[in-house]
Amino acid sequence: MSVLFSGRASGAKANRISALRRFLMFFVHHFRQALASLGELWRTPTASVLTIVVLGLSLTLPATLHLLVKNAQQISGSFAKAAEINLFIRDTASAQQIQSLITILNADKQISSVRHISKEQAMLEFQEASGFGAALSYLTDNPLPDVLVVQPVNTDPSAARALMQQLSNERIVEFAKLDLEWLTRLEAIVGLLQQAVFAIALLLLSAVLFIVSNTIRLSIISKREEIEVMKLVGATDAFIQRPFLYTGFWFGVLGGLLAFLVSEALLWWLRGAISKITDLYQSDFQIQAMNLTEFLSIILLAVLLGVVGSYLSVRRHIRAIEPAGP
Repeated sequence: MSVLFSGRASGAKANRISALRRFLMFFVHHFRQALASLGELWRTPTASVLTIVVLGLSLTLPATLHLLVKNAQQISGSFAKAAEINLFIRDTASAQQIQSLITILNADKQISSVRHISKEQAMLEFQEASGFGAALSYLTDNPLPDVLVVQPVNTDPSAARALMQQLSNERIVEFAKLDLEWLTRLEAIVGLLQQAVFAIALLLLSAVLFIVSNTIRLSIISKREEIEVMKLVGATDAFIQRPFLYTGFWFGVLGGLLAFLVSEALLWWLRGAISKITDLYQSDFQIQAMNLTEFLSIILLAVLLGVVGSYLSVRRHIRAIEPAGP
């Protein structure tokens, strides 16, 4: 009985070792085929480089447009956060009424802050900004009104407009102003750019699939005799297809890296022109480059395109290759 139990135990152990060995050999075979496919790219540099360049440049355009849209959204978001409501006070309002309104506004939970610009302060700022200081000094009366600059808590355009309508009903308020029409137009343009990026990316990525698929097809045709011999000795279609799939994988990795480098080079080139514009407006805006998530996404997308394009080709052409009969 003990001999039987010992035999079963040794058999189970042998099965576990065999399963582990098969598991390790599976990855070893894949690793070898991946390296072999990378070596195949090195042996055919012209066709490989052309395919990688086309794939990389095809991804560069949508990637760069995405970065530009992202930075445009950053600009519109920063302006939205700076949305302010200007309340122009009636000339007949007394200082006590203005102070009472300021107290009421400060107690409103929809309002973040209130800043009072008096008539005198507004005139001084206008004299400095307009350059007509000497001429304005001859005015007998100050035509500028008191202004309350209200910063809303919710800077969303629709919420800011609703608050402006509410504040314009105050008794001593002549009228209220919230200049957000240009911001709405900017958001519409950004939305249009997003749709354009999606359409351009879809067209270019479809072209990439056809290019990778055609490159793999030519590679299969050049190795037709080798594939026929492999099928004669019993190789399965999956085994024969694997190196070509890894070729598509390497096309994707290298093409994605190229797209990243070219996109960063374009952003670096644009930084000079953008810095000149921001200096004119005394802005500290800095263009945002591709972050880690976007970098990994473009690599993953490129690899997916390479593998799918390769799979579409090998699935059709390798199955069609059969060794000639005797």
